[in-house]
Amino acid sequence: MVARVRCVSGELLTIASLNTRGIPLTGSQLAARYAVIGAGFDAGDADVVCCQEVFTYWHLRLLARRMRSFRQVSYRPAPAGPTGGLVTFSRRPVSGTAYRRFGWPPRAPGVPRASRFQARLKGALVTRLARPGLCVINTHPVANHDGDWSKANRFYPLHRAQLAVLAHVANEAGPHAVVCGDFNVARESPLFGEFTAATELADAFDGACPPTFRAEYLPAGATPRCIDFILTAGGVKVESAALVFAEKEPLGYVSDHIGLRARLSLTPTR
Repeated sequence: MVARVRCVSGELLTIASLNTRGIPLTGSQLAARYAVIGAGFDAGDADVVCCQEVFTYWHLRLLARRMRSFRQVSYRPAPAGPTGGLVTFSRRPVSGTAYRRFGWPPRAPGVPRASRFQARLKGALVTRLARPGLCVINTHPVANHDGDWSKANRFYPLHRAQLAVLAHVANEAGPHAVVCGDFNVARESPLFGEFTAATELADAFDGACPPTFRAEYLPAGATPRCIDFILTAGGVKVESAALVFAEKEPLGYVSDHIGLRARLSLTPTR
């Protein structure tokens, strides 16, 4: 499903992003779903794949064994698995990898203790490609279980603090950068507007992406939203954008999120 096409010139690269785990673990067929995800990306044309919720080294092995053409695998090791559940797979050479934590969450009355603990582990995985010179930022801020991104919501201070750090990371990366991931923030929210204003990043789907969290996994009456993004800095233009894993596979949906894909063009550095 192609959401947006723009003709541009420059060095081309295709990037994809997917929250891979999703779906409650009980009866989720995790190994089978990961096999489908890995095989799908390995057979596809993406040069770089940003994955979220790869929480353990078992998760990582399940994907890596199916994504053999992605020889470069970027993550920050932690005792149980990749830090923050973030892994970036690349078919292009990688010149460097770093992880920037969002830091201690601010005090926010009403936020569950588990969410505050998870927030301490969240951050941005920064992968620099050697050819072309693109900085890929993979991220996954803490979840908002209320589905409310207004300023009065209990998660608002926490999300705002995390996005402020992410904005700093994105601005430091320069004009040849792309930020991908499950933001856990709705496109229509003031939080997302503040973030894009602070970074001047452009939505690869130009605001036309449908909801990326599936309605089937929301509480009754809740509205599905677009909370996953591929955002590009000024030196990166979008040739086309599309959805991946949007439909059911024979075993069902591979995740409660829909994946994103964008064909990018890097403008020459003067």
